[in-house]
Amino acid sequence: MGKWLGNSNSVRIRRCVLILLDLALFYIAVELAVVLRYDGAISPYMRARLDQRIPLLMVFYTGALLVGGVYQMMWRYAGAHELFRLMFLCVAATGVVLLLNRVFAWRMPRSLFALIGVFEFLLVGASRFGWKVCREAYYNRHGDADQNRVLIVGAGEGGAYAARACQESRRFTGTPVAFVDDNPDKRNMRVCGIPVMGEVGDIPDLVEKKGINEIIIAIPRMKGQRLNEIVSLCKGTKCRVRILNDPVGLGERAVAGRQAFREVNTSDFLSRDEIKLDMDAIRGYLSGKVVLVTGGGGSIGSEICRQVMRFSPKLLLVFDVYENCAYELECELKQQYGADCPVKVLIGSICDRSCLDRLFEEYRPSIVFHAAAHKHVPLMEECCAEAVKNNVFGTLNLLNAASEHGVERLVQLSTDKAVNPTNVMGATKRVTEMLIQSFARNTSMLCMAVRFGNVLGSHGSVIPLFESQIKKGGPLTLTHPDITRYFMTIPEASQLVLQAGALAKTGAIYVLDMGEPVRIKDLAEKLIRFYGYTPGVDMHIEITGLRPGEKLYEELLMDKERDGMTSTAHHKIFVAPPIVVDDAIFSAQLDALGQAAARGVNAEVVERLHELVETYTPDESARQAG
Repeated sequence: MGKWLGNSNSVRIRRCVLILLDLALFYIAVELAVVLRYDGAISPYMRARLDQRIPLLMVFYTGALLVGGVYQMMWRYAGAHELFRLMFLCVAATGVVLLLNRVFAWRMPRSLFALIGVFEFLLVGASRFGWKVCREAYYNRHGDADQNRVLIVGAGEGGAYAARACQESRRFTGTPVAFVDDNPDKRNMRVCGIPVMGEVGDIPDLVEKKGINEIIIAIPRMKGQRLNEIVSLCKGTKCRVRILNDPVGLGERAVAGRQAFREVNTSDFLSRDEIKLDMDAIRGYLSGKVVLVTGGGGSIGSEICRQVMRFSPKLLLVFDVYENCAYELECELKQQYGADCPVKVLIGSICDRSCLDRLFEEYRPSIVFHAAAHKHVPLMEECCAEAVKNNVFGTLNLLNAASEHGVERLVQLSTDKAVNPTNVMGATKRVTEMLIQSFARNTSMLCMAVRFGNVLGSHGSVIPLFESQIKKGGPLTLTHPDITRYFMTIPEASQLVLQAGALAKTGAIYVLDMGEPVRIKDLAEKLIRFYGYTPGVDMHIEITGLRPGEKLYEELLMDKERDGMTSTAHHKIFVAPPIVVDDAIFSAQLDALGQAAARGVNAEVVERLHELVETYTPDESARQAG
């Protein structure tokens, strides 16, 4: 009994009051059943027999509600699930009573007990939901003037849940006063007692007329350009903007209070259309396999790990030289999937061949995603030898170890900077693409590379830099007013990497559809507005000049690849035609590059890179382009 009574005095008192209420409602149910069954003219004999059994009937019905957890329900959040449970318990109690009537020969009409069960359900349900409706109506009419006044975008199922979450947790969320929805059929309708007062384009006017100070976007699965437009419009009102989380089982249970919403982030206003994946194909090569992710603690590597875990690997190996991020990822995954989930963090460097050999010997990974690399362009211009050692020869170590230990499939992450590179980092990544194609020709291991552009929010990328500068009061530093870049979200890039791995064409350089390039100045101005400032007035943009190795624009295909690019089964993934090189010459050039890197002379390293990558134009040309 202690469990249902709860721990606090207030809870115990509340539940005792509800029990007393339900006992009174049961008696009313009996009287209503009598009136309906006997038309108010029950005989004294039958009345006496019924009165004798009312205490027993009360025990059965109240006991059913107790055992069924009715008094543990949060009826303020109740919906169809709670209502159906109450109905089931009343039906079950009625069934037991009918059985007793037969077994013990009470000789009372079965229809009377059936009516008692029906009225018990109706009265108890009405008492709970009536209080809920009255409470919500009161707050809708007399909401605290000091609280946030909330406008909800989207009057569908998500909007209804957002409204309920606000109504039940006004202390944390505010009072909903209006909906907007672009569906004309919903105009002038009410959702949870709140009117639909216009379409999305009416948001600025409604904010002013209704004194709105918070907007909730309640279309959880919206992605792409439309979400961009709505977020930008909402942020332009200077209101706080939040988004409804996409809960599991949205139609079964309400979303509660503070957990219902999250803050809008930069990924939302730069959102791209949702990717459709061939889940069966991805599951086919990942499920039940030992999967290794090098650079698993990094921005892309960690997201690949998260995506891989969705497909139930036998073991996920997170391999990284930096322990902090890898450890945080391990904690995150174990919190999500349980302390015994198959995740193992390994600390080491791809430059250490003996370390790789021990890893492959002990854990026998079947699938490898190679995300470990030095990627900072200006730094690698200063540290050419280290870029080569890690990006080129670290990859070579990995390919050799994977091939010798029977790896089935290896997916290398490349970059658009590998196309006609003007920097050392890009040139090294182009060499890794050549290594992939060389190993594909000479081993049974499936080898492929995935080439894509910038990802939003990755370590060292422009958006975190801009955000940091905005928080410090500006200015934002921009290298050139006309510079452009391709952008993709981290989850999108990671999902497409997994999808490319499922295509399993050895030696392929898969090129992701990055959409249209983004002008970085436009991005900076958009971010300034996102944080509530006016570009050029509250926050300025300072032009600093192109950095060493930086290009005005990036490319996804080399000239020799453009005519031969082919499509794949996935509409966002394409295959660049192979550029065949002589393996003997390639091997000799690699040896020369390795010797130059060992000596650590930048000029020599650049010269050897240029011999390997004929499209590589060193830094001076990039500077002139600016």
